[in-house]
Amino acid sequence: MTSPIPRPDIATRLTTAGYIPDSELVTAIQLMQMLGRPLLLEGEAGVGKTSVATALAEVHGAEFIRLQCYEGLDQAAALYEWNYQRQLLAIEAGRGRDVDALADDVFSEKYLLERPLLKAIRRASPPVLLIDEIDRADEEFEAFLLELLSDYQVTIPELGTIRATSVPLVVLTSNGTRELSDALRRRCLYHYVDYPDVDREARIILARVKSAGASLALAIARMVEAIRKEDLRKVPGVAETLDWAVALSGLGVETLGDNPEIVHETLLCLLKTREDRARISPEVTARLLGRVA
Repeated sequence: MTSPIPRPDIATRLTTAGYIPDSELVTAIQLMQMLGRPLLLEGEAGVGKTSVATALAEVHGAEFIRLQCYEGLDQAAALYEWNYQRQLLAIEAGRGRDVDALADDVFSEKYLLERPLLKAIRRASPPVLLIDEIDRADEEFEAFLLELLSDYQVTIPELGTIRATSVPLVVLTSNGTRELSDALRRRCLYHYVDYPDVDREARIILARVKSAGASLALAIARMVEAIRKEDLRKVPGVAETLDWAVALSGLGVETLGDNPEIVHETLLCLLKTREDRARISPEVTARLLGRVA
């Protein structure tokens, strides 16, 4: 059935920027832009969530602003902080001035240090704001974000409410390490980013690894799909697939089945734990090669 939502333009532009989207993601991005709502991308690590934001910035010729979340992240690192050294110098130089006037001066915008969130809402042209791995931040910080995500404004006690000069395109990512609040989810559009199917992963390889031919790209995508079905501790993501494609292409491999030893030795590009390296033995590699050939 044909989708009622027009999609070719954004799909083509994302593809040109090197990101091969599926149809549901294209719809999510179009609605995000249409409604002015943040987009929450959830999925396993390595499936390309962060790349959506970087591709959007390229598509729109927009500034890319990234806030990397972590446990203990607070407003000072995410929103703003005061330039305390300059404030102390100003206080020292202003001895004898009226106290209220001096306080107004040292807590003015010229002493304000912008961090990613404040920077994103004060740009003249809308930037792309990536709030990366929001599930790593504390619930308190998640609650703090709600004002920004609802009204595109933030409150600084000394300056009052600062409203967005332009509305940024906001992308949040989550690897699902903890459950996000209903309040946060209500403010966002949602899309689950899964591992690409063989055809799309082959297209991703062709778009990003210019030295890889169509047959090699398809064989790599099939092999990676087979490896992902094994009992692994860390399933390889798209970034690992691209590393492997670059390695194989650089070594002059054109057909996986003709180079089983090189294929096995270069699996270190895909397999990132000792257990997974041991699990995918040369015999397993040969079995998988036989299956995808």
